[in-house]
Parts: sequence; C-alpha cells; structure tokens
Amino acid sequence: MTATDADHPRARAAAALRRLGHALMSHEADEDLLDRVARAADQVATDVESGPPRRRDPLRLKQRMFDVDIPDGATFVHFDECFVSGPWNPLGIAIEVHREGDEAVADVTLGAAFEGAPGRSHGGIVAAIFDDVLGYLLTLHRTPAFTGELRVRYLAATPIGQPLTIRGRLLERDGRKLYTAAEASADGEVVASAEATFVTIDPSRLRP
Repeated sequence: MTATDADHPRARAAAALRRLGHALMSHEADEDLLDRVARAADQVATDVESGPPRRRDPLRLKQRMFDVDIPDGATFVHFDECFVSGPWNPLGIAIEVHREGDEAVADVTLGAAFEGAPGRSHGGIVAAIFDDVLGYLLTLHRTPAFTGELRVRYLAATPIGQPLTIRGRLLERDGRKLYTAAEASADGEVVASAEATFVTIDPSRLRP
C-alpha cells in the first residue's frame, strides 16, 4: 500500500508521542515538568482506554500488502501499526521505505530513545530495521513469506541523531526460500549488514 497520510489523526498522535519519548531521553527537565508530563500522559491514557477495543482484520491487512503495484520511487507502508515502519505506532521507529528499482530503501534518523550505549543505537533496533526493510521486498515481488533466518553483522557503531540509509535486495530464489541482503550506511560508511532467508507461503492462505 502507499504511504499513509501524515495528517491522519492517529498518525499525528503517534508522532507526537514519539517526539515526547525522544525529548525525555535527550533533554534535562525539572521535577515539576516531569510531574506535569506524567499527569497529562496518565490522563490522556485513561481517556483513550475508556473507548472500545480496536478491531482489525489481519487477513485483509495481509491482502493489502500484495494487491498493489508500487511505482519506482514511491514510498509505501505494509502495516500502519508496524513497530519499525508504521506511522500509527507511538512506540515505533517510524522509518520511511521507498522503492528504487528492485530495492527497498529506508531513510531514518534514530532518536535518543533507541540508544543502547550512549550515542549509539541498540543492536536490536538495527536488527529490527533490517528485518522490516527486507520484508518490504516481499511486497515488491508480491510474494507472501515469513522470516526464517536473519543474520546481522555490526561493522561500526550505528549512530543516534544522524541520517541512515538502509538498502535491501533479493539475491535469489530456491524453491520456497528467498535469499536477501541489506546494508545500513551513515555518512557513506557501511555500519552494519544483514542477510535474511524468507520462506514463502501459499498465497491462497491469504484469501477468505
């Protein structure tokens, strides 16, 4: 599916909460301000929790991943609520993924809330980004599959607060297996690389 409208109220709410999380990690705040944040957040959470549970149709969501053509250069989203790339996830990373030929390419600047060591991204965040970007290849190739194996090599510290580019591509198919690879770069330097094997599933499983 193409990118979700950033002006959607759910997307704006999620973006504001992500901004707050990174701000709390990267800026000093006195106790009065922190107390105000806590009270306001608790009150808003109570208001949201008073509404009915959200209901989503997982089958319909999966079908949308494979029923559209993605033009070259277009930005697209596979699940709006995805932790890595979903604009509706208030705890997410919110990477943006677009198509460049047969590659899935993501751009992101990681905020302070994703630190492992100071100034460096947690390795699990890097791995999650690789898994998600390589998963976008399934949409490009209209091939339903699940991650069978993901291998990550950490070549240098992945920085916080610096633009990153992640590029993923399909290497080959062998029966039900898809072999893929990706690299993450910061300022032209490859800081991490990954290889993943996806196992295809019968597309009929996505039909009603």
